[in-house]
Amino acid sequence: MDLVPTGTIIQKLRAAPLNLTRPLGITDLGLRAYWSLRREIERLLQSNNYDVVFMTGWPFYQMLLSHYIKRVFRVPIVLDFQDPWVSGFGAAQPTLSKASLSYRLAKMLEPRAVRCADFVTSVSDIQNAEMAARYPWLDRARMAAIPIGGDPDDFAVTRLKALENDESDLEPGFVHLSYVGTFLPKSGPLVRALFRAFVRFRSSEPALAARIRLNFIGTSNQATDRNAYRVRAIAESEDVADAVREIPWRVPYLQALKVIVESSGLLLIGSDEPHYTASKIYPALMSRRPYLSLFHRASSAHAILSSAGGGRTLAFETQEELDALEASLADGLRTLALHPDSLGIADPAAFAPYEARNITKRFSDIFNRVASTHTFGFAQA
Repeated sequence: MDLVPTGTIIQKLRAAPLNLTRPLGITDLGLRAYWSLRREIERLLQSNNYDVVFMTGWPFYQMLLSHYIKRVFRVPIVLDFQDPWVSGFGAAQPTLSKASLSYRLAKMLEPRAVRCADFVTSVSDIQNAEMAARYPWLDRARMAAIPIGGDPDDFAVTRLKALENDESDLEPGFVHLSYVGTFLPKSGPLVRALFRAFVRFRSSEPALAARIRLNFIGTSNQATDRNAYRVRAIAESEDVADAVREIPWRVPYLQALKVIVESSGLLLIGSDEPHYTASKIYPALMSRRPYLSLFHRASSAHAILSSAGGGRTLAFETQEELDALEASLADGLRTLALHPDSLGIADPAAFAPYEARNITKRFSDIFNRVASTHTFGFAQA
């Protein structure tokens, strides 16, 4: 809340509590808050003249309100997909699993929401292309790729604000290489490759390796679940658990920035999916901390990091290419631990388009456009 400008109107709504909905198999926040959101949107649109309604997800189910908003209030809608609602991960899940059911619901519901939108944004061109391929009636001229971005001023708040000691604080006396943020299932092969590289590095320089801690902070998207470990099992299977520290619960944003600033170096690990664009790369670049990155070669994150400098960037396309990176990853870990200054710092010009003020301008231009040329969604031809 310290980062929200004074005067911003914030409405806080209730969601059905997890202890009541979890036994029914419902944990999604969009579902638990759906009717509260609908009532509040109705109240706001009845009492004021709004030009645009903007919805971002995850979660996604609240995007279904776009049909109601368009039908009753005739207000233009902009939908923003920070992740795919219809995903390749969901398609690959066992037929009788909850994840597979969510995927089938997404395939049924996403087009209903998108058809009512006047504009659609997502975090990458690849994600937009996949959506456009699903729906031939989508007008690509009313789609844009806009990453989440970051704000260098957030780090000034971190320095000025006296943050209390937290369990995520880094232990003194070690070289800390840190991954900060949610750990996705499709990141598993990449982290396994990283751990195998650490084993290789440790076999050649055991004394140095003993001083290194590989931190994984906030790997779950749940703030209250303190046992949702996602990295520990991989670390144990690769025999590096003694060097790995995982804090699974989601940590507050400023606390996450504190970990970034106080780390010796950062581990920027992506996914084996080409569309994946990690929003965490922008605060990492703006922190000016050295980093070692590993992304799919087609990911926009790899292109951005490669042009920005300030770290060692590695990429792959196939599992065979990923396996072949073991030596390069081991050398990257060694450089990050021993000679971080040799990596330089990220070029501010490379991440300037992703700073908050420029991301905001891109969205405001879209809002102005849809408000002045309202076409009532993607009507089917």
